[in-house]
Amino acid sequence: MKKAGILNRHLSGALAELGHGDGVLVCDAGMPIPDGPRVVDLAFRAGVPSFAEVVDGLLAELVVEGATAAKELRGRNRALLEGHFPGLSLVPHERLKELSAGARLVVRTGEARPYANVLLRCGVFF
Repeated sequence: MKKAGILNRHLSGALAELGHGDGVLVCDAGMPIPDGPRVVDLAFRAGVPSFAEVVDGLLAELVVEGATAAKELRGRNRALLEGHFPGLSLVPHERLKELSAGARLVVRTGEARPYANVLLRCGVFF
């Protein structure tokens, strides 16, 4: 068994398959999930795991070269994303849903706050 990092075998395996430019949608429990991408549903109950916990965990495992979120995002989740991604791209929520159809992986959190969604673009570690 893994000692550290992401223990969920489905998520760990999906992350290992990602390449440069691949999209990862991290979404709240209410975001419509597009057909096509691999989905890892981590939602256990409302708020568990939180959007912040999942984003922080993914950033410990991935190189991210860009991020896009809904401009409607507010509060601590917006502050979290702006702190991690100074060049955060903001688009209307409907546009984010359209863009999410191109994601290779969807990670669903238990977040229950509206618009807690972000589309990450994978980078490279060298």
